[in-house]
Amino acid sequence: MKLQPIDLSAVTTYPIAERKNKVSLERDFAAAVTSGMTVSALLVAMPKQLGAENLNAVIDAVVAARRKGKPVVIAIGGHVIKCGLQPVLKALIDAGVVTAVAMNGSASIHDYEISLIGETSEDVGAVLHCGTFGMAEETGRDINRALKAGVAEGLGYGGALGRFIHENRNPHAEASLLATCHAKGIPATVHVAMGTDIVHQHPEADGAVLGQATFTDFRLFASVVATLGDGGVFINIGSAVIMPEVFLKALSIAQNMGFHVDHFTTANFDMQQHYRPLQNVVKRPTAGDSRGLAITGHHEIMIPLLAAGILDKIGPRRD
Repeated sequence: MKLQPIDLSAVTTYPIAERKNKVSLERDFAAAVTSGMTVSALLVAMPKQLGAENLNAVIDAVVAARRKGKPVVIAIGGHVIKCGLQPVLKALIDAGVVTAVAMNGSASIHDYEISLIGETSEDVGAVLHCGTFGMAEETGRDINRALKAGVAEGLGYGGALGRFIHENRNPHAEASLLATCHAKGIPATVHVAMGTDIVHQHPEADGAVLGQATFTDFRLFASVVATLGDGGVFINIGSAVIMPEVFLKALSIAQNMGFHVDHFTTANFDMQQHYRPLQNVVKRPTAGDSRGLAITGHHEIMIPLLAAGILDKIGPRRD
């Protein structure tokens, strides 16, 4: 059968006034952006859609959580430190916004090196084949010794390393998230997979110590997660595997032990949305009466914007 172009004269139409639309000029469009706007005004001016809507929702959730006295927990990957965001995150800690910090092993290493020499992140490709990648003496020596001393006293990885940075008076200790958490007495946990970090390559590495240190921190992190219900916020920034997996298991423990963590908010900030953060941070934990949000963008842009929006709404701290 030879087909002919269809005759459109029989197509029926209806008035556009009867159509339901997803985007409205009055409701959803951005407001004008003007010179001298505050961060809060800029955020309000953003379109009430998609990423902008999610970003503002995270800011509102964090502000509401702190006004209610509920925890705000941030989990980070190493790239967050390499982007130079310690001062931004430290400002949130200093303002009493962030109540607990969790990170993978690479983040703790970058945090330590910044505290020691004010620099971090070697050129892996340039040194891998000559056998010197990850072999900096001070990094492996100091971190492994800090963990051995801390584990002997019952400390976890984050607490032991934060204390070491503080007591060793590292030249740039003020830039360290772990040292800041130690000084302020808030939980800072480090979660490692054996063999993933350069400090595991060093002669002083002790698998039993590393395992005990991070296991202690896992248990501490589970206690933190157990308090998230009824208004808390958990934000994962730039960890595609370790922190989403650790968060899911900690949440399972909390639910199993009867804490019934619900009515809370999760958010995943990353340059692209990966499977595990979407499932283990945004979707699965919030399947009940909670809310999960995904915000895509470069950390060095989105996290300062997030922090500025939160601090603008909270205002000066009153101790």
